[in-house]
Amino acid sequence: MSYNRNLIAALTLLAAAAGLAAAQVEGPVATTALISADSKSGVALDPGMLKLQVNRHDSPITAVTPVSAGTTQIAILLDDGLRGSFGLQLDDLKHFISALPPNAKVLVGYMQNGTVRSEGGFTSDHNQAISEIRVPIQSAGISASPYFCLSDFVKKWPSTEPGARFVLMITNGVDPYNGSTSVLNQDSPYVQEAQEDAQRAGVAVYSIYYGNAGFGGARGSFSGQSYLEQVAEATGGESFYQGTIPPPSFAPYLEQFQKAIAESYLVTFQASDPKEKKSSLTPIKLTTSQPGVKLHVPQLVHVGAAEQAER
Repeated sequence: MSYNRNLIAALTLLAAAAGLAAAQVEGPVATTALISADSKSGVALDPGMLKLQVNRHDSPITAVTPVSAGTTQIAILLDDGLRGSFGLQLDDLKHFISALPPNAKVLVGYMQNGTVRSEGGFTSDHNQAISEIRVPIQSAGISASPYFCLSDFVKKWPSTEPGARFVLMITNGVDPYNGSTSVLNQDSPYVQEAQEDAQRAGVAVYSIYYGNAGFGGARGSFSGQSYLEQVAEATGGESFYQGTIPPPSFAPYLEQFQKAIAESYLVTFQASDPKEKKSSLTPIKLTTSQPGVKLHVPQLVHVGAAEQAER
């Protein structure tokens, strides 16, 4: 009897262990990537001409869905340390918001002390969002670091509704916590963390460079724009302005941003969890053979992310 009891106990343990191992084996899950297809001729993206690799392996695409204006969420994040001359750009920003599709949700926030402050959150009341646009405080370094602000914002994305997520950062892009702005010191862990947080949240980050009060010089301008370009490329966005002086008008860059949103798609495919479980990010590569079309694609995506999917 004792032998039988021991045998039964051993078999029970083996069955439990096998069940646990089976539970830990996770297959591919539906995953989405927010992309933009820049078409020079205005022709819509041809899904049949797309080729996808997930973690360096060819992978079939299960759906390509144009982003719906009604589920678009656009966060405009303004560095509160911007120079006073930024006041000349307020009308361009207001015009941009008023020209958005009626159902598009927009948020106006100000980057301060490593976070983003917004009075109204996301709203489809564009007049309300416009009323929140103001001249910056113009205090040098008030954001702490724009990348601290970006990380905090995307991790606490202030909307639980599904939809395509876009951020437009207007800042000088300098990371003061990474030390010197020398060209030999352009590997900031804080910038890296911000872009990975945006990738996990499925956010495409766009930016317009603008100088901050108290910061100047060609070296700082190069460093900030380099970081903004890095984050944009990593998340499938774009960095629109390259130069050492503030642009005379934001209108051309806001038009490009609006065009990018209108040409955005959600690409759905199957992906497995990466080996590094703590990262939850896996690399993708999406290309097209369609003439005259340039894709902006995130370099890494959060496996299983479905919160951006259209419903």
